[in-house]
Amino acid sequence: MHQPTPPATADDNHRRRDGPRRFPAAEGAPGQPLDRAPRPTPSHPAPGPPGVRRADGLPPTHTALICVALPGLAISTEQGQLSGQGLEGFYRAGRRVLARCQVRVAGREPLPVQARMTGADSARFVGTLRASPAAGPDPDVVVERIRYADGTERITLRSFALHPLRLPLEVALGTDLADLSAIASGTPGPELPATVHDSGLRWATPTGNASVTADPPPADALASAGLLRWQFELPPGGTVSVELRVRPDDAGPLRAVGRAATSPLAPARAAGDDPRVPALLRTSIDDLQALLLRDPAHPSDTYLAAGAPWRCGPSPADALAAARMTLPLGTRLAAGTLRTLARTQLRGPGSQSGMIPGPRRDAGAHLPPGCTGTEATLLFPALLAEARRWGLPEQETRELLPAAERCLAWLRAAADYHTYLCDPQPGGPARSETQAHAHRAALLGADLLDAYDRPGGTGLRQWAAELRKAFRTDFWVEDPGGGRPAAALTPDGRPLTHLGATAVHLLDTGLLGAGRLAVGLLDKVQTEQLARLLGGPAMDSGWGLRGLGAKEAGHNPFGHRAGAVRVQETALAVAGLAAAGYDKEAGGLLRGLLAAAEHFDHRLPEMFAGEQRSDGTAPLPHPAACRPAATAAASGVLLLTALVGIRPDAPAGTVTLRPVHSAPLGELGLTGLRVAGAPFSVRVSRLGLAMVEEAADGLQLGV
Repeated sequence: MHQPTPPATADDNHRRRDGPRRFPAAEGAPGQPLDRAPRPTPSHPAPGPPGVRRADGLPPTHTALICVALPGLAISTEQGQLSGQGLEGFYRAGRRVLARCQVRVAGREPLPVQARMTGADSARFVGTLRASPAAGPDPDVVVERIRYADGTERITLRSFALHPLRLPLEVALGTDLADLSAIASGTPGPELPATVHDSGLRWATPTGNASVTADPPPADALASAGLLRWQFELPPGGTVSVELRVRPDDAGPLRAVGRAATSPLAPARAAGDDPRVPALLRTSIDDLQALLLRDPAHPSDTYLAAGAPWRCGPSPADALAAARMTLPLGTRLAAGTLRTLARTQLRGPGSQSGMIPGPRRDAGAHLPPGCTGTEATLLFPALLAEARRWGLPEQETRELLPAAERCLAWLRAAADYHTYLCDPQPGGPARSETQAHAHRAALLGADLLDAYDRPGGTGLRQWAAELRKAFRTDFWVEDPGGGRPAAALTPDGRPLTHLGATAVHLLDTGLLGAGRLAVGLLDKVQTEQLARLLGGPAMDSGWGLRGLGAKEAGHNPFGHRAGAVRVQETALAVAGLAAAGYDKEAGGLLRGLLAAAEHFDHRLPEMFAGEQRSDGTAPLPHPAACRPAATAAASGVLLLTALVGIRPDAPAGTVTLRPVHSAPLGELGLTGLRVAGAPFSVRVSRLGLAMVEEAADGLQLGV
């Protein structure tokens, strides 16, 4: 979720002279410039038409049931009826193709009794009514509605009456064909008039159209009222169904990428002592499948949208981060993401050459907005290097190597004559997390260059060593509590000492060969102090890691960079702490996030309030958070695989296991992962001992 993008200037590091490069959007949707948010964000919805006052705030998402199979969405309340209010409706590629779908049986609306998600792309709503006058208090008709993100809804009537029933079914339909940006701004426009079309209704504007068809066809269709009507005779115990199909006239059936047989994500499964574990991994993979998009110009390349409903378009930094966390599910998503982003890379002369463009992102009250293009550019070579270790084929690695070299050349040029990489370029602060990204990119990038006999590795390692030496002095702030890393250095060298969750990136050093992790920016004593701080009550809310410590100025438990729990950073903290041997702190954050996931039906949002956990409480949802979100769903994969400590080196034919010895979740088994292009299964005992149960032929267990 992004904050307002500041006005572009001539020296923005994500802009070029001939205009912004474009990242492919959802099927059939126009591409979006990367120096502008591709979709309205919760904090910065798109402006409405001139002269129209934007409604205050955004439609809330925290109680919505959001079915996702991009580029399709279906957003509902727990009532089941689509009333056209707020975000309710069916969407295709960011446009609301149906806003209203209200069911009446025998002239009455069913009483809602249950609403639940049945998968990432579907929801089930159950209502009841009493159709027989002598039925007493007991309902004798059940109305079930199954709603799918692809634009299909099945309405089923079941009679439990003792005698035959004649039940008139009436469905009221309507839409405004509004863009999500207009809906987010509170200016969707009026409902459009309908016309009778085929076996349903149709709506049209000069810029788009949509229709609803019904099977079986209605007995009556009233365009003026937007009504479809049926008369059904139900015997005792009888059932009848109507299926509605919603789509733009010029679009065929939705073929969601994640539902195809060619999905890039392996269908891994988890089992063990903790009953929450299987549900978390299953839901995480389901949500990742739902958020997959295909590059229209290169259909074999897929990548992840950032999240629904606000960020169903491109977000390079999020796409790369999520692809990196899901490497245990195979390297195909990483390859597709890297190839897609390599086509957006800026070329030619100038200081931006080699960058992966990205929009600005708010960083809270203490820092100016940062550039996600900087983060994406540094993530690119790191992801390629790690994907190679997990089994990305040599030919694909070689094809992507020139783009990684350009990212690394940009890094060296941007840091030339400077110890630190500022963000945004030029003249911005030196952020702690940016130095961590740059340091990891330099070390993993050097390793990658050396593997293919390419020049530049020695220079990158030398720069990383200089950065490491300076960072441990300049960025470490001594205090009576043992010290802390500064969040940033201002352009004049002054440290900003607030403690936030971005410090977890200092623990994420990256994977090298032979199961080794790269050296970090902090020394051992500093790492131990950071672990203590992250595990303390100011940062650990009991549900996960706060974005800003509870004792820091400007703390707001709902602030998305100022105190809310951001799932991705909590997962990175668990993985980093576990890798560094701080089992207690890692286990505490892990158990808190698992408890939160249970309250969210295991579909973790991108963030939720950082209120302190106490007995009998539940985590407070954030009303504007994306759910599902790519990085939150990918975090479920990272959390569980981090407990096993899988460190592959496919080029060397080895895999090393470094499980968390305290086994915080008891016995844990993971099946259906992928290492070196083959299925990989592993089990960790209650004693923290790991055993490989399935692996590629010839893959050896490293020491």
